[in-house]
Amino acid sequence: MKHLRVFVVLGFMGAIALVASLSVVAAGSTGTSSRKEAATAAAVKPPPVANAKAIRTKYGGQKITFIGDNIGLTHQRDLKLAAQFTKDTGIKINVVPHPKASTDAYAQLARNFSSHSSSIDVAMFDVVWPGAFAPYLVNLKPSLGGLAKIHAKGIVQNGTIGGKLVVMPWFSDYGILYYRKDLLKKYGYSHPPGTWAELGTMAKKIQAGERKDNPNFYGFVWQGNAYEGLTCDALEWIASSGGGHIIDNGKASIDNPKAAAILNTIRGWVGSIAPRGVTTYQETESLNAFDAGDAAFLRNWPYAYSASQTSSVKGKFDVTVLPHGGKNRSVATIGGWELGVSKYSKHQGAAIEWIRYLASPGAEKFTAIFSSNPPTIPSVATNKAVVKINPWLKPKIANVARVARPTRYLKAKYQQGSTIIFQGINQIENGQNANSVLPRIASELNRLLK
Repeated sequence: MKHLRVFVVLGFMGAIALVASLSVVAAGSTGTSSRKEAATAAAVKPPPVANAKAIRTKYGGQKITFIGDNIGLTHQRDLKLAAQFTKDTGIKINVVPHPKASTDAYAQLARNFSSHSSSIDVAMFDVVWPGAFAPYLVNLKPSLGGLAKIHAKGIVQNGTIGGKLVVMPWFSDYGILYYRKDLLKKYGYSHPPGTWAELGTMAKKIQAGERKDNPNFYGFVWQGNAYEGLTCDALEWIASSGGGHIIDNGKASIDNPKAAAILNTIRGWVGSIAPRGVTTYQETESLNAFDAGDAAFLRNWPYAYSASQTSSVKGKFDVTVLPHGGKNRSVATIGGWELGVSKYSKHQGAAIEWIRYLASPGAEKFTAIFSSNPPTIPSVATNKAVVKINPWLKPKIANVARVARPTRYLKAKYQQGSTIIFQGINQIENGQNANSVLPRIASELNRLLK
């Protein structure tokens, strides 16, 4: 069996960058535009289901369970789409948010599939999972192969294992930097940080000033807990500092001076410009700190943009590419989620129709506007309404270099490898010197790679 090849998603990201560069994109998020964007997102409605009458005739009255999303506005998005789908087709959707941590979500699906349980019909899958779960998923190619052709080729290939389309593209993801533009102006900065060193300097100055009125204010927050999100963050820190991609050319490359230097810098930020508790933060905790007005900078995914439009920082923030180290280039870790049907589902036909709806152009447009998730259909990514409300599609952000997690080398062992990585990085964040931890990470990864 062929294993997951996430590196092919780079082709899709390049396509999105190209189409974004050809689009007219809003220059920034002023207070007025932010209010309009929030209003637009709230007003957008899920599209009607195509061919609903025929679907109702064939599957109406059936009930399927969908393991969906859980951060920002994504659960609300899932509920709205499910309500429309049920209204049009008569198929009832039991929407269940997946566990908070992606590692726990992985474990949930692994337990379900290993027991051959029919309790889950459709689930969302991280782009690094299809290789591991392919044996348990329905081949969607006969039913959805035509729809797949309008999605970016790279992400379709990512979900094709052994010639079978085991997962359908849903939305993409990449890391970006959120920053308080009002505070940058207040403290004399005309632009967001370009390097990690600049971020540290700015964060320290802004934090010192804001602490006079807000003792809970910090300069920078990220996803520092020992889970998959930290693997994504660490890859960005290391790759943007010239330290490689954790695994290169089939061997662990993380044990090098440049990787150690940036990771020790991050270690020094914990408890200084970042709260001590950042080592327990996942996406939601870091976003909550930023939205409460307690942080100047945040590393997160595009979903957070729509969520923050209803927070205390609405109209006060903007987004840009993540910083880099020295003369190296900024990068963003590739993320994204896909949809698959369990082989053990008792309602596979209805489940496939649910995916057909979620992966349709209309639903992707709704998803992009309502919960700011990057479309996997290039034509949707250039839609004027989508581009207008999503500044992370600006060429500067869309054109940033993408880096893939090392699934290419770890293949079905990726989850084990990522655990080695994020546990080790979390130890560094919590005080251990990177020079003593990285050799151990490299050794364990190399054993896994043999």
